[in-house]
Amino acid sequence: MPGMAGLIPAPRRIVLSYGAQFVMTSQTEKPIVNVEVYSDYICPFCFIGFLRLEKLRDEYDLHIDWRFLEIHPDNPPEGKPVTELGYPPEHWEMLMANFARMAQAEGVDLPERTFTTNSRRALKLAEAVRGLQPQVFQRLNRELYEAYFLRGENIGDREVLESLASACGVEPATIEQAWHNAHYDEVLDGNQRSAAWLRISGTPSYVFGRQVYSGAIPVEMLRRAADEAVGSPQA
Repeated sequence: MPGMAGLIPAPRRIVLSYGAQFVMTSQTEKPIVNVEVYSDYICPFCFIGFLRLEKLRDEYDLHIDWRFLEIHPDNPPEGKPVTELGYPPEHWEMLMANFARMAQAEGVDLPERTFTTNSRRALKLAEAVRGLQPQVFQRLNRELYEAYFLRGENIGDREVLESLASACGVEPATIEQAWHNAHYDEVLDGNQRSAAWLRISGTPSYVFGRQVYSGAIPVEMLRRAADEAVGSPQA
């Protein structure tokens, strides 16, 4: 998966040849919408996508299947300056200005980013918590984005991640599973294969029913995708 931490992915829509199940229940006033989201915690536009998806929760019973992708596997976990990503300075400034503009539109003021890091440990931790302690996953999910983008913390560092996880109520046994259970590496590798099969080449990407949307998708487009997904035929 090519690195995307500095790109502005243009919105893109692909129609798939398989169906997905979307349900409306009598127990809720909100329509149930299932969506797969391919993302990484060090991808700036994934943070924007996260904030925009959160807005949809007021209108839909949103069931998100997070498919984490490591976009910069060559980054060291101790981090490195963003200047080493290889972008011309003026191009990087333009990208970050657009990122800041999008974040501000979502009510978030961003500090200047000076470093990037390796996200694999953060992704493995998220996978472990999602499977073993789903009741605290949403809190951890938000915290990982905010720690990196708002507070400048190195989420490639094991001690930083353990502190964040503990503050979110993650049990020590779950953290140990994240570090030592090979299953979570296998899940991440499987996500890469799934993304390749769907011809997903960038993050964030969203799968609503038969539709794949990639890039910096405006919230209005996400809302239309959710509306269409509610009416999709069952698989």
